Amino acid sequence: KERIGHLVGEAIEGMPWLGTFHSIGVKLLRRHAELVGLKSNFTILDTDDVIRLIKQLIQAEGLDDKRWPARQFALMIDGWKNKALSPKDISEGDARSFANGKGRQLYAAYQERLKTLNACDFGDLLMHPIAMLRDNPDVLAEYHAKFRYILVDEYQDTNVAQYMWLRLLAQAPSISPLRGEMSPKATERGSPLDAANPLSVGSADTSPRKRGEVKTPVNICCVGDDDQSIYGWRGAEVDNILRFEKDFPGAAVIKLERNYRSTEHILGAAAHLIAHNEGRLGKTLFTEKEDPDHDRVMVHAGWDSEEEARAVGEEIEQLQRKGH
Repeated sequence: KERIGHLVGEAIEGMPWLGTFHSIGVKLLRRHAELVGLKSNFTILDTDDVIRLIKQLIQAEGLDDKRWPARQFALMIDGWKNKALSPKDISEGDARSFANGKGRQLYAAYQERLKTLNACDFGDLLMHPIAMLRDNPDVLAEYHAKFRYILVDEYQDTNVAQYMWLRLLAQAPSISPLRGEMSPKATERGSPLDAANPLSVGSADTSPRKRGEVKTPVNICCVGDDDQSIYGWRGAEVDNILRFEKDFPGAAVIKLERNYRSTEHILGAAAHLIAHNEGRLGKTLFTEKEDPDHDRVMVHAGWDSEEEARAVGEEIEQLQRKGH
């Protein structure tokens, strides 16, 4: 926030909607908590609180909490919420993979307990806004009018829940000025990637409409690098950036291919290696930095990350002793 404040020359206090998905989710829920069965003073549970609560539920079911660890189930729930899956949405295989087939039942009981406690976990900060916007067209219309421009950084690290949230906010609802009613486009219940087409960035809106209808313009700009998607283990979906042009037809795509950090030799080696990755948009990186004589790629095989770090540290010390 401070960096952006310096760049735009304004106080960051005037940017209330600048933040992470989770922090913006908190703002939305504080304003509309009753729409998802909460009160505005809800509490947010940390990981230890979540594990304690799940352990109580496991024990209440008469299950062995050593055989079925609460921490393991907490990770499963977090994974489901990253994919925007409620208890009724999870697959039968996932439901049966924990607690002798009671996974779905425990997940539902966990959500009910959270509501009773007037509490959310971190996954709910993504899930609840989706339900709130999807089930309340008037609220969705309010935020379409408020969020005329949406900017997302590190788009390659967004998960399915964040993707669905963005698609809801970036869709352009049809509004009849005569009746003042919004008629949102229908979305199919199925894969989150099958949502209705939103208004695209940098393209003319040529979709058919009824006489008298107008479109609320929404512009979305996403910045990211498909080659730097490293958070799949915590739910990130690189497909979100790979299919951006399909999701937002006509969007302007600008490739930032100049590298300011690396020399040509290092950049060439890295680009040659990463070119073998599957599922990438592709780009040709270049640099204007010259190669010093000692700037060459070396291959080192380490037994583990500690041995690798030790070798890197020793190499740095050697270069420092040589005055590099």
